[in-house]
Amino acid sequence: MRPPIDSGTVLITGASSGIGRELARQLARRARTLVLVARREERLEALRDELHARNPTLGILVERCDLVHPDEVDSLLDSLYRHLVRVDVLVNNAGLGDYSLYEQESWSRIHQMLQVNVTAPLLLTHRLLRLMVERKRGGILNISCGGARAFVPGLAVYSATKHFLDGFTESLRLELRGTGVVVTQVAPGPVDTEFSEVAGTGERAGRVPAWMRISPAQCAREAIEGFDRAQPLVYPGFAYRWMMRLSSLMPRGMHRAAGLPGARKLRYGTSLLEPAHPDTGRRVLLAGEPEGA
Repeated sequence: MRPPIDSGTVLITGASSGIGRELARQLARRARTLVLVARREERLEALRDELHARNPTLGILVERCDLVHPDEVDSLLDSLYRHLVRVDVLVNNAGLGDYSLYEQESWSRIHQMLQVNVTAPLLLTHRLLRLMVERKRGGILNISCGGARAFVPGLAVYSATKHFLDGFTESLRLELRGTGVVVTQVAPGPVDTEFSEVAGTGERAGRVPAWMRISPAQCAREAIEGFDRAQPLVYPGFAYRWMMRLSSLMPRGMHRAAGLPGARKLRYGTSLLEPAHPDTGRRVLLAGEPEGA
């Protein structure tokens, strides 16, 4: 069973940049209509013009919507209903993250992450899924991340939202078995997008080896290929895919241990894995770090 991408209507959130933009470019060759959703309307309009130039018969709707606000999501869906737009495939791609110690995070930012990463996908799926089930055809493609299968110090809230999306997607897939609705989760690793800059993880992202990183175009291509095959979970990128498969065999305690150096570096500015001081042979105690930590 394949999702009804070909000659169907596909709604993509977070379509103005990164993976979402590449998904739009690649799906434009197959879909009848694309509904492009994001906050930055000028970028959506530029993407619309680009896609129209390459695919003159493609229908494209540009919908500015800030997913932080559920009322704007409701307005988006009401607008589609009024214009008789029937969504065949929903791509929940938009995501928001922030790199910080949890107690130093503002509640406003935490709330924004919850709204974009959890509430918006749930609301869109809830409003669109029933009609897919009634038609016995449809598709839900949820773009998550490797953080859904790991513990990520500095990204506690973001990681938690992706753990939620992981559980939601896997459970929803079981509920929809035999209904004609395909459900796939994509869990990318290091992808060269603007996310690192927005989330404040640019320095960490820069330390990821080049052989582990992939382009947004490759991520989108492998995501669509896995969706076409109705795979439950897609890890884009050969090296990253095997790393995640091996990681799934590790006991929970090993995952905790793997995250500890990063957690200590974030809080104290140093890591258990950093070399000892060349003169004293001891790790330097930084200001604010408790004795014996």
